[in-house]
Amino acid sequence: MKIRMSVLLLAAAWPAGAPAQAFQPARPVEIVVHNAPGGGSDLLARFISTLIEKEKLLPVRTLVNNRPGGGSALAMAYMAEKRGETHSIALFTSAWMMTPILSPEATAGFNDMTPVARLVLESAVVLVKADSPYRTLGDYIEAAKKEPGKLKQAGGSVQTRGNFVRLILQRATGARWVYISFPGGGERTAALLGGHVQLLVAEPHEVSEYVRNRSLRVIAQITEKRLPAFADVPTLREAGYNVHSDPTIRGVVAPPGTARNVAAYWEEVLARMVKTDAWRRYLEENQFEDGFQRGDELVKSSAEFVARMREMLQDAGLKVYR
Repeated sequence: MKIRMSVLLLAAAWPAGAPAQAFQPARPVEIVVHNAPGGGSDLLARFISTLIEKEKLLPVRTLVNNRPGGGSALAMAYMAEKRGETHSIALFTSAWMMTPILSPEATAGFNDMTPVARLVLESAVVLVKADSPYRTLGDYIEAAKKEPGKLKQAGGSVQTRGNFVRLILQRATGARWVYISFPGGGERTAALLGGHVQLLVAEPHEVSEYVRNRSLRVIAQITEKRLPAFADVPTLREAGYNVHSDPTIRGVVAPPGTARNVAAYWEEVLARMVKTDAWRRYLEENQFEDGFQRGDELVKSSAEFVARMREMLQDAGLKVYR
């Protein structure tokens, strides 16, 4: 399937249809995520599934379907094959926008899907094990300069923020360390806790338990301003590193060719969900920023995000294919 990068083509992906109230799911709905259990999208999907059931926002159950692999490529291909399917939605992240740009093998991308809603914006933190000798990011970088290739960083696919940050820092400082990709957030965290890697870039809600029990320590924040939970930890810019800090985007898409009335139905379900007290508490507890946008707004903001990220990737020396 040819990937369409045009906003106009994406907007046109919504065919005219009946009013939203004409559609209602009649069987269990699958929520597709692109990572293994324990990853950011998996945790968010399972919370959404539970919340939707608790708030009785759907007349049917929801089931999380993990489709890890290829830096979101397998999940996107799976969704692309479900063209017009009315009982499947997927949680997308920024990786759904970046993978097609960086991977010539990608057969589908965010712009092939039907936009439903953006839910949250998420900053990231840089972590080490609690007993690590690296008290600051500068300590880690200096150690990497002294022994190039010895230190290791855990992360998701190479198309994710953790690797982009590594590449930019390496280019700016001359330090060199290894990036090891893991399919799930749980595996990445376990690798750091076990001492198999020395650094991890992660979303706060993936590692909050380990920060609270002091198994892991935050040494920097990838955000423009400090998160309330880490008020004493510097941002990358404050630490002296000029690194782009666009937050990760998380939201929902439907398969290609989804009728407008079906997409509107899912949009309204999510619009009701984000107004619940439980959702507001979840955002606060996990250091999420409320980023709710409806489908038409999402089309515009995603195009702007891709343009910024394409420029950043080129500045980092990466080859851009689209």
